[in-house]
Amino acid sequence: MSIQIIQAKLDSYNCKSHNEEEHAVREITQEIILASLGRTDFFKHSVFQGGTCLRIFHGLERFSEDIDFLLKEPDNKFQLEPYLNLISNELAAYGYNIEISKRSDEDKTVKKAFLKDDSLIRILHLNHLTVKGRIKKIKIKLEIDTNPPSEGGSEMKYIDFPFVSSVVIQDKSTLFAGKVHALLCREYLKGRDWYDFIWYTSQGIEINYRFLSSALDQQGPWKNQAISVDLNWCRTEIEKKIISIDWNSAANDVHRFVRANQFPSLELWSRELFLSQLLKLK
Repeated sequence: MSIQIIQAKLDSYNCKSHNEEEHAVREITQEIILASLGRTDFFKHSVFQGGTCLRIFHGLERFSEDIDFLLKEPDNKFQLEPYLNLISNELAAYGYNIEISKRSDEDKTVKKAFLKDDSLIRILHLNHLTVKGRIKKIKIKLEIDTNPPSEGGSEMKYIDFPFVSSVVIQDKSTLFAGKVHALLCREYLKGRDWYDFIWYTSQGIEINYRFLSSALDQQGPWKNQAISVDLNWCRTEIEKKIISIDWNSAANDVHRFVRANQFPSLELWSRELFLSQLLKLK
């Protein structure tokens, strides 16, 4: 019965390629993980954030690979292991045989775990998800920041697959602030950041400037400078980034995370497009 629930969910995606099918199976797995964590005390301590959060709870039309959290309050002694064991047991009930590996030392601020499985996709009916006859593993990175920026906002949301569960997520303005921090501070170009930037600006979402200021003070070029940011500061710094970016490379990064019907929009990516979006910043 459990595998039938997952198969029905997969069929609902109406995947047109192996890329879409791979993302769909991963996203289904992400939702099971979130629902499982909602049955514990995890969200008493933690908040869901990032692109997968935006995808699942706000309908962002791009797929996302990782599951990102941050603690509500700093706690460098926080451990993921008890929750990883629960996730593994819950997924086993749906046909998974999860392999979990950790890549974070005890003194690291960001705790990470990697979940892999190739059991479920061997018993699902798949139309596309093979590469030269070999079935690819499902791979998901789970990450939690144990020293979060201050001044973040959150809200309770509900997930109804594979069962009803509650999840605490960052509110939209705090999510946008985190994205702006990534745009300005990430040491490499990630086109998905800019895809999300278009989504936020098109939605008219305001930035949580206090959270952004705290994040900038923790990590990046403005670390320990205690700057106070506002709309004008953000417009100036984001404009500098927009002018410096190779937009063909940025668009190419996004291709494998969206459906084919979005490719024509990616061909429009340019300095001019993003400067026009920047005018919508609030």
